[in-house]
Amino acid sequence: MLPRLEYIKQARLRLGITQRKLASLTGISTSMINQIESSRCKPSYDTARKIFEVLDSLEEQPSLCAYDICSKNVISISISDSLDKAIELMHKYAVSQIPVFDELKSVGLISEEGLVKYMVEKEESELKNMKIEYIMDLPPPIIHTKTPAKAIVPLIRFSKCVLVSEKGNIIGIITVSDTLKIVE
Repeated sequence: MLPRLEYIKQARLRLGITQRKLASLTGISTSMINQIESSRCKPSYDTARKIFEVLDSLEEQPSLCAYDICSKNVISISISDSLDKAIELMHKYAVSQIPVFDELKSVGLISEEGLVKYMVEKEESELKNMKIEYIMDLPPPIIHTKTPAKAIVPLIRFSKCVLVSEKGNIIGIITVSDTLKIVE
């Protein structure tokens, strides 16, 4: 006996897949998936079975977590360092943001976007030796290594990066480009 057809949409949404993706995985048209989910069409037993088998197999797969997609090499800077050092690190490692730490605590973020803002407001001679603490943005959110990857996307929309911690220690960083690993 198969579950009720209403569960198809619920399971698909819970898994975070589109109707198009479900259609491609089952070999059924997107239009048919849409009609089944909106109760405009009742599928044959074989079609419904195929859909539920695919949904069940997807639910059994382990989902990605923060640890799986983070970059383990965290380039960081100290709150007492100069802007010149931050720019040097950004060029050297080709990164667009660098977390700022006061010893082991995350206290801010230096980003290209933030630097451009200060470059417009200050003289070049003032900028080179300026301390990071005077121009840094708020610190990025910190999440646990086991946070589901799909939960990170909304965070990245509102912050430039997310730090990943385990047992209170920062062990990675997730940027917008890292979130693309979710769809690979």
